[in-house]
Amino acid sequence: MDTAYLASATALLWVALYYLPVGSPLFRLALPLPLALLQLRHGWRCAVEGLVVTTLLLVALMGPIRGPLVLFPYGFLALWLGWCWRGTGGWRASWWLSWGVGSLIGAAGFLVRVAVLSLLVGENLWVVLTSAAAGLLERLAGWVGLAASIDLAQVQLAAVALVWVQNVIVVLALHAVAYWIFPRLRSPIPEPPRALRALVALDPL
Repeated sequence: MDTAYLASATALLWVALYYLPVGSPLFRLALPLPLALLQLRHGWRCAVEGLVVTTLLLVALMGPIRGPLVLFPYGFLALWLGWCWRGTGGWRASWWLSWGVGSLIGAAGFLVRVAVLSLLVGENLWVVLTSAAAGLLERLAGWVGLAASIDLAQVQLAAVALVWVQNVIVVLALHAVAYWIFPRLRSPIPEPPRALRALVALDPL
């Protein structure tokens, strides 16, 4: 029952994120949590089954392209976080590990979504976006009196770095939300390290 309910909740959150014009930051924070909670309660096998059910449900609702995009990065991120949070001690339960690798999974998932969308529209969206950003930076440099040319490769590296930094913040926020809420669902996650305790130990509920 838990598998069906939590997989359905994940699918509904993905549909809401995709179609509703408001609330997307909250949906992004909530998306990996149901499957991570499923793994905390019932283990790796149930979490994988939940992810498969979620994907099949979204394929039926949204089609064979948009549905499986829930895997990148939210599905794989949920499996990773659930696996780390299920650890009771040692390196596996380290927030530094789950946070660091989770941020890389999130950044890679963003790039995969850009690649899939580029295939759908028949154009490299990453090059289009970074070229537009480079042109904008050159115009801004001209307005402030700097005649330096902007290297596209540097802009692309900066864009990748910004994507990663954004995911560092998002994954830390996921840890904080799970740390606040999951104990009330009788599925606590490991305690945060002392360096992060001041950031996440405040309970607003």
